[in-house]
Amino acid sequence: MSFVLVQVIVGGLLLGAVYALFSSGLTLVWGMMNIVNFAHGDFVMLGMYVAYVVYTLMGGGPILGAPLATLVLATVGVVVYFALIRDIMKGPMLAQILGTFGLALLLRYSVFWWFGANFLSMPQNIVGGTYAFAGLRIEASRLLAGVVALLVTLGLHLLLTRTSLGSKMLAVAEDQTAAQLMGIRPDTMQAIAWAIAAGATGLAGALIANFFYIVPTVGETLGIVAFVTVSLGGFGSVPGALVAGLLIGVIESLSGYLIGAIYKDIVVYVLFLLFLWFRPQGLMGKM
Repeated sequence: MSFVLVQVIVGGLLLGAVYALFSSGLTLVWGMMNIVNFAHGDFVMLGMYVAYVVYTLMGGGPILGAPLATLVLATVGVVVYFALIRDIMKGPMLAQILGTFGLALLLRYSVFWWFGANFLSMPQNIVGGTYAFAGLRIEASRLLAGVVALLVTLGLHLLLTRTSLGSKMLAVAEDQTAAQLMGIRPDTMQAIAWAIAAGATGLAGALIANFFYIVPTVGETLGIVAFVTVSLGGFGSVPGALVAGLLIGVIESLSGYLIGAIYKDIVVYVLFLLFLWFRPQGLMGKM
């Protein structure tokens, strides 16, 4: 195997880790409330713009931009839950779909109005140069994004499975009435879930903004990636989202290198549909 091919695979793994991070928020919300958030990709887009604003106004890189984007989007998540989600959860599924889709349009066109439709980007050397290791050359921005995203996604899984907060959130997901009888407030747990999910998208957006184009419509592309990742990994499974994100990142990178960048999405979606044909519950989902 040539060094170039290995480098392509490593790059795909690093990008896939970021996919897994922002997809884990989508699978968390679904697992707790059975709500599909069609504005999820636009949350990532907002995180990218927060990082861009931090850079343009303060000259700060991801060390400052990533925490601020996480905090801002976590706040947005809580506001969205109490202002919109809590009410539309009581309605039919169509109300939930249209509500989150309308939210996506509101966020997207608000950014259009404020920043315009021009493509923006961060300086290539904002994180550092390129690292050479064992014949491989890896951009510092991609390495930082991949490593941080991987650690945070694993941390989210541990939070849900090894902590008291995670147990309370899972209890609410299983049976809200029983959770209330145990002294757990479903509203609080669901708001925290939205804060975590939106915060994860903010962090992912701030990390990916260092090497990805920034434009209001980027949320459409990233939203589709998130849905494919969650469907492939299994709705409600954070480990599934992690594995699926890494797989999609590698498949995208290999397809772009071996066939051409214009065909990489086609390859991913065709393989995705073929896989779901035989295993519709995803890699780690339950029937």
